[in-house]
Amino acid sequence: MKILLLGKTGQVGFELHRTLSALGAITAPGREQLDLTNEQAVTNYLAQTQPNLIVNAAAYTAVDAAEENRQTAQRLNAGLPKQLAAYAKANNARLVHYSSDYVYPGTGSEAWQETSPTGPLSVYGQTKLEGDEAIEQSGADHLIFRTSWVYSARGNNFMKTMLRLAKSKPKLTIIADQIGSPTPARLIAQVTTLAIHSQLKKGLYHLAPRGETSWHGFALEIFSQARQAGEQLSMGPENAHAIPTRDYPTPAKRPLNSRMALNKLERALNIQLPDWQSQLSLTLNEYLEK
Repeated sequence: MKILLLGKTGQVGFELHRTLSALGAITAPGREQLDLTNEQAVTNYLAQTQPNLIVNAAAYTAVDAAEENRQTAQRLNAGLPKQLAAYAKANNARLVHYSSDYVYPGTGSEAWQETSPTGPLSVYGQTKLEGDEAIEQSGADHLIFRTSWVYSARGNNFMKTMLRLAKSKPKLTIIADQIGSPTPARLIAQVTTLAIHSQLKKGLYHLAPRGETSWHGFALEIFSQARQAGEQLSMGPENAHAIPTRDYPTPAKRPLNSRMALNKLERALNIQLPDWQSQLSLTLNEYLEK
């Protein structure tokens, strides 16, 4: 199997590079080798490498910046997936792509199904949805994994930010009315590799740990587990103050409800996804051991 991995320097891409190596030879160009914003460059690279599996972990993920940089977000989140899907369809290849809980409107409190109506609140969410739709409409053999609140032991993410701030700040204010499931990049990579190996039926699937929490709840669990691991923090949980989203305005609107039903993926792969707390423990321990 000739695998083309895009986005290898990101959190998910880094983990995928480790897990996919068991399935075949991987080509994973960096930015200096392939400019993904350049459509012709991507066309030339595909013709040169001729992959039969494309795993696209590249995306424009700066949610607030996307409000001003719509053109770049459009290319990476919508145009690139459409281009990859067209290649996959024409060359009998398989495309694996990653989407986001931000494609949903964030209303209510029920978990979103893969068939739930979409309604993005931001440029980021809209461009991610356009990418999903382009892949589905292409007729290509594809897997789309919608995931949420991604973090890992490397890169910039909420877990690492909270640990840094808890060592330097006497108190923090953290949003408590956005609800979702923190998803480690390692779990995404592991499930992706299993799905490819198992020849999972093409389609759209939700991929996240079981359970739900708020950003505030996630932060409290990070602090608790860090202390148990021997980390010295300068603030206690009583100094992590919960606030509503309206008290922390941002350029891009965030969904309040990012709960996603997982039963479709669990049934298809005959697995039970782990809970988010145990996944945090694994990721935190990996980070602290660095």
